[in-house]
Amino acid sequence: MSTPYPFSSIVGQDELRLALLLNAVSPAVGGVLVRGEKGTAKSTAVRALSALIPEVSVVVGCRFACDPAAPDPACPDGPHETGSGAARPARMVELPVGASEDRLVGALDIERALAEGVKAFEPGLLADAHRGVLYVDEVNLLHDHLVDLLLDAAAMGASYVEREGVSVRHAARFLLVGTMNPEEGELRPQLLDRFGLTVEVAASREPDLRVEVVRRRLAYDDDPAGFAARWAGEENELRARIVAARALLPEVRLGDAALRQIAATCAAFEVDGMRADIVMARTATTLAAWAGRTVVLAEDVRQAALLALPHRRRRNPFDAPGLDEDKLDDTLEEFGGGEDDTPPDDDPDPDPGGSDGGGDGGQPPQDAPPEAPQDSPARPEPAEADQGEEAGRPQAPGGGEQSAVRAAEPFRTKMLSVPGLGEGAAGRRSRARTDHGRTTGARRPRGTLTKLHLAATVQAAAPHQRARGRSGRGLVVRRDDLRQATREGREGNLVLFVVDASGSMAARQRMSAVKGAVLSLLLDAYQRRDKVGLITFRGKDATVALPPTSSVDAAAVRLETLPTGGRTPLSAGLLKAHDILRVERMRDPARRPLLVVVTDGRATGGPDPVALGTRAARLHAAEGTASVVVDCESGPVRLGLAVALAGELGGTAVTLDELRADSIAGLIRDVQGTRGANRKAA
Repeated sequence: MSTPYPFSSIVGQDELRLALLLNAVSPAVGGVLVRGEKGTAKSTAVRALSALIPEVSVVVGCRFACDPAAPDPACPDGPHETGSGAARPARMVELPVGASEDRLVGALDIERALAEGVKAFEPGLLADAHRGVLYVDEVNLLHDHLVDLLLDAAAMGASYVEREGVSVRHAARFLLVGTMNPEEGELRPQLLDRFGLTVEVAASREPDLRVEVVRRRLAYDDDPAGFAARWAGEENELRARIVAARALLPEVRLGDAALRQIAATCAAFEVDGMRADIVMARTATTLAAWAGRTVVLAEDVRQAALLALPHRRRRNPFDAPGLDEDKLDDTLEEFGGGEDDTPPDDDPDPDPGGSDGGGDGGQPPQDAPPEAPQDSPARPEPAEADQGEEAGRPQAPGGGEQSAVRAAEPFRTKMLSVPGLGEGAAGRRSRARTDHGRTTGARRPRGTLTKLHLAATVQAAAPHQRARGRSGRGLVVRRDDLRQATREGREGNLVLFVVDASGSMAARQRMSAVKGAVLSLLLDAYQRRDKVGLITFRGKDATVALPPTSSVDAAAVRLETLPTGGRTPLSAGLLKAHDILRVERMRDPARRPLLVVVTDGRATGGPDPVALGTRAARLHAAEGTASVVVDCESGPVRLGLAVALAGELGGTAVTLDELRADSIAGLIRDVQGTRGANRKAA
């Protein structure tokens, strides 16, 4: 077994270390969600924490780690008698992103359950993590139904497995830690709320700190055992402090004054429900115990708010979690009167300003690293003037690019979907065969049986009962009789935006409306769990502003700073989209694309630009790519170029006004009808 990196040797990341330690003291806090860019010691800190958690005593031979002092009466391996057990280290279990539902919660042997009437249960990762740590790296990339199961088990302290009337329940209490890179996509607000605490981590911009990080990492890589031995004293101190805080926790008093501050803070930041109040109360109590006090102080409430509220406050979908600390301080000051919670003088903080980030009130040092330099967008190269501009349309001097304009207010759009039945990742856009949804039929299982179709199984077994020598009431079932239920739900798609940023789109009001429409479609993609990509074309070429990603908010940021001006290389935009989709089909063949072209349909620059655009559009049509053209043409005279482009793509065209939810009721029907007609013609 490899030597883990010592927790106490991690440089900086005070809030991250504090949040993990608080959960080690009291798993009832609800776990930690760690958000941050790659390479910020998220995984290192989580894996190092497991070495600090005290050993647990377990019933010998129990697969569910029952406590011998209070065994679970419903344990599938029980019943157990109360008595002595064996001590072992608390487990640190990792949940892979690609794990199945059976791997997470465990699996029942359906064949034995039907034929023999026994509950043959194979425990999953939730059982392995009981009384330990469950670590989910890239939790934002897990399928939603797996995250739901995970968080339900964490909230209830138990896991339930139910299949066709056969059920198993076992205890599942663990410290839940999830890490994620926001650039790869966000968690839904409902799932964010289920994590007790959240921490934002970033690499320090201070050279001295970065030097120390590299120095320690190189020393660990050269001699892991020797490096760990040098930090053994600090590790033992932290381990002892966790044990002491656990023992002190039941004696900590949460006074009425602190409760008023907690309630007022949650109300001031407009968090929904009462979970935030409860988590703040538990966190503040644990902070006091960590600091060696039996009374919760105002600084405990403040630190609890900074850890428990950023991901719960009301915000727009593209806003990053955060908290206005000035508003927090004003609220705490306003509601800070009343009961005197000052601790007695003979109960000092045992470790003020400790190296583990647990100083007064459990707060980390407040000396923040210097701010990162703000990156200003590079000035783009001047673009050529668009040929054939409408008379009177404002342009930059010399026909060059114009500065970016703000997007208009987003609106709710009707759903655009890919026709047919897919088999992609679970989502909320197009029809697909999924593991969850309504049952539509049955088939023979391919591999492990996961969803039994009981009626089809009985129907397959019934004709063979006499030949199999059935004599009693039970049905004689064999493996060949088992039938897997086929289900239909919704999948997420790859929505690839191809946005015309040429001079013909440069009128400020017009481009603002276009950006507002694309932002609205991005918001819809966020809600439907799609991947998105963004291509822009202007001047002489097309640019991949954002490669396909699950981070819809990153696309919104790129869109906001999009400049306009120059010629209209429509064919370049479509060819770039064709290249992107070709690569994505190889990476993820099951995820179907939806091409959304936002343009007025003009094509300028180069020899015969209209013919080039037509040929590029036909490439997409030949591959059956579902497409929608958002027609941005304006003015009293309309050329209908975007409609013609939609015809070449084999898709449908919709104006900016028709894109609104109350104006495009027939759009989905039109997309599907057009695609169906094209397939018949082919």
